[in-house]
Amino acid sequence: MHFTLADLVTDITQNGAESGAALLELEISETPGGEFRFTVRDNGKGMGPDELKRAMDPFVTDGIKHPRRRVGLGLPFLIQTAEQSGGGWDIKSEKGKGTTVSAWFDAGNVDMPPVGDIPGMFRSILMFRGPGEIHITRRGRGGGYEIRKTELTEALGDLEDTGSLVLLDQYLRSLEEDE
Repeated sequence: MHFTLADLVTDITQNGAESGAALLELEISETPGGEFRFTVRDNGKGMGPDELKRAMDPFVTDGIKHPRRRVGLGLPFLIQTAEQSGGGWDIKSEKGKGTTVSAWFDAGNVDMPPVGDIPGMFRSILMFRGPGEIHITRRGRGGGYEIRKTELTEALGDLEDTGSLVLLDQYLRSLEEDE
C-alpha cells in the first residue's frame, strides 16, 4: 500500500531501475496552481503492447520480482490514485528502448494522498542498484534543482557508507528547504 505520493513514485522508479536501464530519469514538479506531477523515464528493456497491457492489470505479475506474489499492483495503484485524485497518467513503452511513466495529481482534491518525504525518497532512489546514472530534476513553486548520482558519488564516495548517507541526507534536505 502506498501511503504517500513519495511511496508511489519510489515504487514506479524502482521498476525503472530494475529494467536493465543505464539511465534513469525522474522529474518532479509542483505548480503554484496545486498540481503535483512526476515522470520516470528509463532506457531499459521496455515493453511491447501486450506486456504493457498485462502490467496495468492488477491480477498479473511476471513472478520474477516477487516470486510468491500473484498480483502486480505498482501501475494499477498509480492509475487508481491519479484518477481518484482528479489527475491522470500516461505510460509509453517500446520494447528494447525503455519506458516513460507520467502521472499528475490535483493537490486541491480531497482524495490526493500527502506528498510525503521528498528528500528521503530521493535518497532511496539514489541508492537503487542497476542504472549507471540516475538524474533527478525537481521543480517547485520557488525554482528547482537537479541531482546526478555520478556527481554525488564523486563528491561523497560510496552511497552505502553511513557517513556518506548522512551527508547525502543533509544535502537533499537543504536543497528542499531552499526550494
